Amino acid sequence: MPPMASESSMPEQAAANSSPEGYMRFAIPKKGRLYEKCTALLSGAGVEYTRLPRLDVAYCHDLKLTLVFLPAVDIATYVGDGNVTLGITGEDVVRESCVKVATEIKLGFGRCRLCVQAQASKGIKCPSEVAGGRIVTSFTNIASSYFSGLDGGSAAKTKIKFVSGSVEAACGLGLADAVVDLVETGTTMRAAGLEIISEIMTSEAVLISNPQATADADKIALLVRRIEGYITSTRYVMISYNVNAEFLDAACIVTPGKCSPTIQTLLNGDKAVSCLISKKEAAKKMDDLHDIGATDILIMQIANSRM
Repeated sequence: MPPMASESSMPEQAAANSSPEGYMRFAIPKKGRLYEKCTALLSGAGVEYTRLPRLDVAYCHDLKLTLVFLPAVDIATYVGDGNVTLGITGEDVVRESCVKVATEIKLGFGRCRLCVQAQASKGIKCPSEVAGGRIVTSFTNIASSYFSGLDGGSAAKTKIKFVSGSVEAACGLGLADAVVDLVETGTTMRAAGLEIISEIMTSEAVLISNPQATADADKIALLVRRIEGYITSTRYVMISYNVNAEFLDAACIVTPGKCSPTIQTLLNGDKAVSCLISKKEAAKKMDDLHDIGATDILIMQIANSRM
């Protein structure tokens, strides 16, 4: 968690819950499934900040940057309207908000699917079976667009009703023929007796920016580099090993690196190789290198990077 601080650590002349002159605003979710992932991401990217108790803004220590803690569902709108320059939220929120933003990075967490769901006991297999009926969702814009394509020229238009929470209960209570809701693991959906009958979109957390924020282009580029560097460090490890020159080509097939391996010649003529490999593949690649004849095989964690 970020350190708490007294008012004396606020930027000079900064009022409570405001952004000082010349500070770029960066919105992150204030709670929920994305909050902890976002704070870990910022910490890993070297974005250190001070947040006062009970306030929804925080000031960065080494950058002229104000973090604004907002509900995830509002962030795309704030970015699109130019109230903040950068934000992290889900792709589903961006699409639902119907605003123009630029996607800087797909962050690889918060993955889920937005699906049409109906009661499993009804045996509904196709979304066209509930078209023209009652749909409950918190994604009314996406649902309306999706079902308008199914309604076609029929007289019965699908009725889309907004519900902010407990969407999965709507079918069981007789309020809806189907729901449009997010599915992450499917546990909540199955507990409510629902099943997926159609997938509308996949979603993950994204870093978005206001396309008109040209004055902040340098700061945006700096933060993108920092975040990309940290993401790389979470997905890759450094492998190093020694191998006889005779087997170098075979070893480099196993470890081609993210771009290319670094190769040095040892005093005895063997080759010392180092490169990045996918963290998920590390154990298998160590086994393969051992079988080729490589020695002194080491895996090293990466704290951060610049590619």
